Amino acid sequence: MTPFALPGVYAPQGDTDLLVQSLRREPLLPQARVLDLGTGTGAVALAAARLGAKVTAVDISWRAVLNARINAALARLPLRVMRGRLLAPVSGRSFDLVLSNPPYVPSPAADRRRGAARSWNAGHDGRLVLDRICRDVPALLRAGGVLLLVQSALSGPEKTLRLLRAAGLNTQVVEHRRIVFGPILRSRSNWLQSRGLLEDDDEKEELVIIRAERLP
Repeated sequence: MTPFALPGVYAPQGDTDLLVQSLRREPLLPQARVLDLGTGTGAVALAAARLGAKVTAVDISWRAVLNARINAALARLPLRVMRGRLLAPVSGRSFDLVLSNPPYVPSPAADRRRGAARSWNAGHDGRLVLDRICRDVPALLRAGGVLLLVQSALSGPEKTLRLLRAAGLNTQVVEHRRIVFGPILRSRSNWLQSRGLLEDDDEKEELVIIRAERLP
């Protein structure tokens, strides 16, 4: 069953699918503890639950929390959904796998993070949430624990790799995919070109999956 999206909640798209595919390649033990940051509809969290994981999902939006809970009920899958800012709801806990499809779209200052736009707007360099994840997630990973993160090449995957490696994680890009611009990037193409992030003839965005592992 494909999770449905309430109005104002980020609907599963190409980045969601790429993250789910990478999740399915992870060798999860039964009842592995999994955290989904910025769960939205719960699509990624539910994919983990289908693999037998014990999943906690977090989102700052009450509407997204409700949406994920409804989708879990419809799918008859156990899912703990919590409302809060990033890792605050799971302070003091540790996980075998952390998943995140965070906001990563570079955004002009005039485009604020309100309503559904919080799902994609991520500051002038696209790293408003990414940098927090790189800073805070490593401490939540158990020995052998893994972070799987999807982001755009427009938001500096090289910096993500550098920050996670500096935190002591074995880190690499494990997936690439080019997708046609959606309406948000099409509307910002001139601004992105002016910042040197796009070539004039670019019509596709490169997505990457970054895998970072805390060695046993």
